[in-house]
Amino acid sequence: MTVAAAPPAGTATPAGTASAAPAGVADTNQHYDLDPEIFGLFLDSRRKYSSGLYRSEGLTLDSAQLAKLRFVADRLGLRGGERILDVGCGWGSVVLHMAAELGCRAVGVSPAGRQHAYIAARAAELGVADLVETRQGHFETLDVEPASFDAVSLLGSIVHMPDLDLVFRRARAALRRNGRLYVSESCFRNAAAHEEFDRRGGTEFVRDSIFGWGDMRPLSELVRAAEDAGFSVISVDDLTEDYRRTIEDWLVNVADRADRLDAISPGLAATLTRYLQVANAGWGFTTKHYALVCQKSR
Repeated sequence: MTVAAAPPAGTATPAGTASAAPAGVADTNQHYDLDPEIFGLFLDSRRKYSSGLYRSEGLTLDSAQLAKLRFVADRLGLRGGERILDVGCGWGSVVLHMAAELGCRAVGVSPAGRQHAYIAARAAELGVADLVETRQGHFETLDVEPASFDAVSLLGSIVHMPDLDLVFRRARAALRRNGRLYVSESCFRNAAAHEEFDRRGGTEFVRDSIFGWGDMRPLSELVRAAEDAGFSVISVDDLTEDYRRTIEDWLVNVADRADRLDAISPGLAATLTRYLQVANAGWGFTTKHYALVCQKSR
């Protein structure tokens, strides 16, 4: 079955500016505008929808996701009070964490309407509503103040953006001098794997039936786009095994809460299980997951 999108229910904060979708992309990604309760049933308590970091024994999904958020802050060089931009902010795990733990002024961008209302409510609950802002729209066309951010992050979102060159140029333009960009993304292992597996049944199921659009480029394409935009690459981390373990934990949650997921949408648990199993099938052989950090050095 196809997971159908629900109508947007949330709105951006007054500072948000709606923007049209880039060519080839739906106005809002169908997966991310589903009922928020779905994500609460299989993700961690922060609803962080990207890889955790399992570098210590016995970590739960929640503790691995907290470790990952602290890892992102470290890679971005955040020490407290900076202004950050999180592109494809999802359910707000990055912006809410950076505001609550480091006192950062955090701006999140997402085209999915439901996510903005959820983030606003969570920011109020955490007492950081004055530090957190969201803007509804697509980063490629959204108005963003130039040279006004100390850090920009994209965790698992650039896969849904067709024009890599434009995204990296816009990220660099948004950064102050010496500001950093963090991109973590799933990638085909090399160009040959990209060509061979991009049109396989499992790949098309995830891309078309779950998300609507996506392209897992090789890491080399991300590096090229970053360098062409004028960034200096300062680190690359291999998070492939961490993401495999994250998805294993998500699969356990789907199995444990299948009845509640199917009550929201019949057959949803089976669809999520197939999606997550496909996502986990090729790690290391066809796909990898990397964290790429760049700096605006000039």
